[in-house]
Amino acid sequence: MISCMLFDLDGTIVNTNELILSSFRYALETHRLPLPTREEMIPHMGTTLKHQLTAFTGRTEVQELEEAYRSYQNEHHDRLIQAFPGVDKTLEELHRRGVKLGVVTTKIRPTTIRALDMFDLAKYMETIVTVNEVTHPKPHPEPVLTALRQLGAAPGKTLMVGDSPADIQSAKAAGVLSAGVAWSLKGPETLRRYEPDYIIEEMGELLALAAGGRGSQ
Repeated sequence: MISCMLFDLDGTIVNTNELILSSFRYALETHRLPLPTREEMIPHMGTTLKHQLTAFTGRTEVQELEEAYRSYQNEHHDRLIQAFPGVDKTLEELHRRGVKLGVVTTKIRPTTIRALDMFDLAKYMETIVTVNEVTHPKPHPEPVLTALRQLGAAPGKTLMVGDSPADIQSAKAAGVLSAGVAWSLKGPETLRRYEPDYIIEEMGELLALAAGGRGSQ
């Protein structure tokens, strides 16, 4: 039985996909840098902003690009993000059942809180671990281990839910169960290559997992 669930934010419980891709386009175009295609960007989503910008440009110093990215994201945030179906009702029910809930993300804390508050999801989360609270972000186990410590949760009864390989790798390294979401831009087949314990087609499947049922393998 799963008594604790940890969630990635972007692309998992909040649909920030178009905001992220648009922010990258703005940052690169503003600095007159070659623009990767959407297909070239997607595989890197889920890692830190610095990692992604370095991958897209080959630069090691990307502070100006980060500033441009965050400027665009701050201005267009509320217009370009959406809720994923079933998230609020599922989190509400998990919370009602006493399942410990938390967010583990490579996003900075201010925009994490902004997105959660926009859809009234922060009230369900007993811990929020962002890139600001760790030394080693996902796919390192530190973010998941930090959440476990803060929640007093047992690894064997904890599930990390995410849309990227980094989420699955972090979960495995921390000794917790992992679930990939089929609505990931990367696609479920990409996530299956990292051997998550589950692939879920919709948020409601988490209710069965919390009760001791089985999701899609």
